[in-house]
Amino acid sequence: MKIAFLINNAYGIGGTIRATANLASALARRHSVQIVSVQRPIDTPQLTYGPGVKVTSLIDMRKDTGGYEGDDPLTHEPCTMFRYSRPYNRLHEQRIVDWLTRTDADVVIATRPDLNGFLARDGLPRYLRIGQEHLSLDAYSDEMAHNQNHAIAALDAYVTVSEADARQYRDALPEATTIVCIPNSVPAPAVEPSNRRTRTIVAAGRLIPIKRYDRLIDAFARICDDHPTWTLRLYGRGPQKQALRDQIDRLGLYDRIRLMGAVAPIETEWAKGAIAAVSSDMESFGMTIVEAMHCGVPVLATDCPHGPAEIIDHNVNGLLVPLDAGTEGYAPALSTLMSDQELRDRLGTTARHTAAAYAPIGPHLPALPAAGAHRHLSTRTSVADPRPAHQEPAPPPPP
Repeated sequence: MKIAFLINNAYGIGGTIRATANLASALARRHSVQIVSVQRPIDTPQLTYGPGVKVTSLIDMRKDTGGYEGDDPLTHEPCTMFRYSRPYNRLHEQRIVDWLTRTDADVVIATRPDLNGFLARDGLPRYLRIGQEHLSLDAYSDEMAHNQNHAIAALDAYVTVSEADARQYRDALPEATTIVCIPNSVPAPAVEPSNRRTRTIVAAGRLIPIKRYDRLIDAFARICDDHPTWTLRLYGRGPQKQALRDQIDRLGLYDRIRLMGAVAPIETEWAKGAIAAVSSDMESFGMTIVEAMHCGVPVLATDCPHGPAEIIDHNVNGLLVPLDAGTEGYAPALSTLMSDQELRDRLGTTARHTAAAYAPIGPHLPALPAAGAHRHLSTRTSVADPRPAHQEPAPPPPP
């Protein structure tokens, strides 16, 4: 089969990009797979895509090339997709619609709300149209959720990464389309697992408010005097970098908490850790949790909506802290894990077995529903046949 992923930027290292790379690389073992990046900001993708995965782009945004299109007159005209779709302009819309019209794919998988909207409105009945949710319904404004939900009703299937989120969508759209949960696939890395004796805590993700790295830093500050040989490393980039730097300096912990920047691949950094820390207010899935587990690193996470509790079994393969416990609950849990080597070893060993369940290819490859990477294709058996004629959905009613 010919499978195409439509993604905003295949050249970065964010969670959606990593999830798409993992799934596409697994599917490429049996199918023809293409990743279509709406924008191309640099020459070479920062992630490694598997053999057989073809990466193409619709708009060249490399300023140092003769093909730069960022000054096209259409970039000054608004996109007609959702009003909140600020990243896109009329040039983006023109290229996306043109590609959706001419692609010869059998399956098209869109990876964010506005692209789901284009797929619903401009996709054709000759291919299966699948939308993906990489965030969570709770993460959107009322207007954004209203517009995306309207688009979902015109898709053949919609995929979330947590069962809790799938239930929310089914409740909101009881008769809209097939809505299924398929957790992100995370391959086992080719690195030596952690021995959990490095006295290093590792956290990784975008430096944005919802990740609550300020909570993690405060928790570490409360207990660091009791653990003078431990350090904390934060990997990632984002708008909160300076605020976090100021917080670290204000606490006088610049020699023990380090902002490491974005690193790819991240697996070697997880393997250097003795503990993985997740301090978020919300996680749609928790890819970093599974990545750390693959490396044998025990994870301490806030029990936030929706992902962590669907991955972590408390005190079996990691530890969960009630979200409403705040820093006061997170700090002692972190201290316990730092103090107890036996606990870290027990949780880390079990975590590796848990992570194996998220491998892209399951043990029974021909049975598509049994393998995470192939459950997208199994929707052919559970959704209606493509519509006999393309019917553009009506504009969404006011929220």
